[in-house]
Amino acid sequence: MRGIVKSIHGFGLAALVASAPAAAQVTLNASSWVPPGHPITATMLAPLCADIEKATAARVKCNILPKAPVGAVQTFDGVKDGLMDLSFVTHGYTPGRFALTDAPEFPFMGDTAEVTAVAYQRIYERMLAGANEHRDVVLLSVFTHGPGQMYNTKRAISALKDLDGLKIRVGGGLVNEITKNLGAVPMLKPAPESYELLSTGVADGLFFPKESPLSFKLVPLIKHVTYVPGGLYNVSFAWIANQAKWNQIPEADRKAIQLLLGEALARRSGRAWDAADAKAKRRCARPRSRSSLRAPSSAPRSRRRPSRSRKSGSRRKPGPWASTVRPC
Repeated sequence: MRGIVKSIHGFGLAALVASAPAAAQVTLNASSWVPPGHPITATMLAPLCADIEKATAARVKCNILPKAPVGAVQTFDGVKDGLMDLSFVTHGYTPGRFALTDAPEFPFMGDTAEVTAVAYQRIYERMLAGANEHRDVVLLSVFTHGPGQMYNTKRAISALKDLDGLKIRVGGGLVNEITKNLGAVPMLKPAPESYELLSTGVADGLFFPKESPLSFKLVPLIKHVTYVPGGLYNVSFAWIANQAKWNQIPEADRKAIQLLLGEALARRSGRAWDAADAKAKRRCARPRSRSSLRAPSSAPRSRRRPSRSRKSGSRRKPGPWASTVRPC
């Protein structure tokens, strides 16, 4: 009889455990269309996913896909349609879809991605969010890459005329117009196509942040590099998530994740890009000569401040706003 009672008791416990609600678990299929070693994948996306898992006690996890289901240009629609749940977009890759995201892309905006990314996120929240340009997805954060620089295979850029006619791969957005106004010919192409463009001679150069030649293995192809203090341009990005999958996350976990988003994610993204830029500059940039390009009258005052001559102590003319350096 006791054996029967024990058996019934055991079955009762098993039934109770089986009927207890399981902890909700949501898996976000995360995707990156840049290489695994690129800072966006390695030092932005992967750490973000790790922190999401930690903040939710593993109730929300990421599955970082080994290959992006769609290309860079199709990423926004891919996230919207649920081909992946979490990714990033470059606004300039889809001309006409976004307008206000040109805001952070002007020349001479800042010397670090962290500064421009955080400023962009704050301005977006206060002034641009109402336009709802990211409808149909969940906007997690906006950010920028590091200050854009000039790389080419043809000649050193010591004057604006040296850019005349050069075919330059650009990432879209305001840099298209900047390139035209400098006398070069812009070619809107996704970053992963850069190696083929340069190696086949389809493009003469690229406008990129400092990390990109290293990330996309362009170092052997590049012959001339010109750094522009404050950046020749910036590119606008956004972290986005699929709306339906995001809604599956319990409210308490969404609140925990929210602390990682917005300005916190913009700062993390900018800081990671700055670290990648610094690493690439240490490996790739040894000053060779100063160009004769001068700060335009509209450039920030701090970029046109005259310096004292070491010999006479007299004031010199404003220094160049770009320097040509050896490639890696």
